[in-house]
Amino acid sequence: MGTKGMEWVIDADAHVTEPPEVWQERVPSKFKEMAPRMVRGEDGVDRWYVAGVQTRLSVGATAPAGWTEPLPSLPRNMDEIPRAAWDAKERLAYMDSIGLWAQVMYPNVGGFGNQAFLQLGDPELMLACVQAYNDWLLDWCSHDSKRLIPIMAMPFWDVDASVRELERCAELGHRGVLFTGEPQRFGLPVLGHEHWNPLWSAAQDAALSISFHIGSGDFSVHLTPERIEAHGYPATAARSGLALFFENGTQVADLLLSGVLPRYPDLKFVSVESGIGWVPFALEALDFAFDHFQVRRDRPQFELLPSEYFRRQVYGCYFFEEFAPQRMLDVIGADNFLFETDYPHPTCLYGDVRERIEASVKGHPDAVRHKLLWANAANLYRIEKPSEATAGA
Repeated sequence: MGTKGMEWVIDADAHVTEPPEVWQERVPSKFKEMAPRMVRGEDGVDRWYVAGVQTRLSVGATAPAGWTEPLPSLPRNMDEIPRAAWDAKERLAYMDSIGLWAQVMYPNVGGFGNQAFLQLGDPELMLACVQAYNDWLLDWCSHDSKRLIPIMAMPFWDVDASVRELERCAELGHRGVLFTGEPQRFGLPVLGHEHWNPLWSAAQDAALSISFHIGSGDFSVHLTPERIEAHGYPATAARSGLALFFENGTQVADLLLSGVLPRYPDLKFVSVESGIGWVPFALEALDFAFDHFQVRRDRPQFELLPSEYFRRQVYGCYFFEEFAPQRMLDVIGADNFLFETDYPHPTCLYGDVRERIEASVKGHPDAVRHKLLWANAANLYRIEKPSEATAGA
């Protein structure tokens, strides 16, 4: 048991709010002006600038956990966000307080699929920024590398550079790869194209899973001024969340029919922050269409149904859901799903984390509970168990 007698849980999706020095202290001096940097405006808001241009991303948007005012109000700056959002020691203390043994760490500034780095334009600068983030994240997680689990950024616009960076980061200790589920949005080949084979091969060889985090495509199309004016910001944000969940479902469908999984049977993929309630319908629909359109006639490499490839190689993450983990596991099984909190993002679980956990697994046998809250994530990310001394703390 963990702190205060709570059962230890693994959080498969959390975010670190990058402090101002991440890129400014790590990129070559010639790139500092164009690299991501934080600027506090006259209104007291800390905003990120990329390629010298102000982005839509404010620091407060990355870490409003505990903020009591409704959207669109957000913390203004680093002084107003929770210290645990960016301070590793405080993060560990926060995790202890709610019985989280480990958190799998995702970014903000570079985008949820690394796509924000494309704004930099210069390939050398883009790669330098990816490498700076990956090195910084390792340093941040080194405060307790058993509990803070780094997921590497990927220079996906250059597949050869991606392979080299993957191999470098695997050696350094990264546990997974953040990739876009929609490379075609950025003028690149679709997932099933042979262009990506070197990357899939390298990831499989390194035993690193590939993460499709929600928002890894172009999610600026959702929070549009027109919709905000007509519907209001809170309603637009709610609608955007659902759209992003479904977009990840479409990305997973693309993956299941791409041919990647038959070619790389040991490679794992994770749909991050997209929920799991859509999975049963998506798999049933894909299996039906797969047979109805006789996909195997021209693609005999598919020895299994899409649902079977999912169960063999794909994971999903849930946080607020109760219905799916309570009512659907008898159909879709318990081996492919991971619990997450999304801390400290706007939709994260905060303040009632243990209550949410219990609501999702109530009534399940201990073996099922263990898979959802610990074993699936521990196996995927090679997370060590707490020592007996720690477990009894």
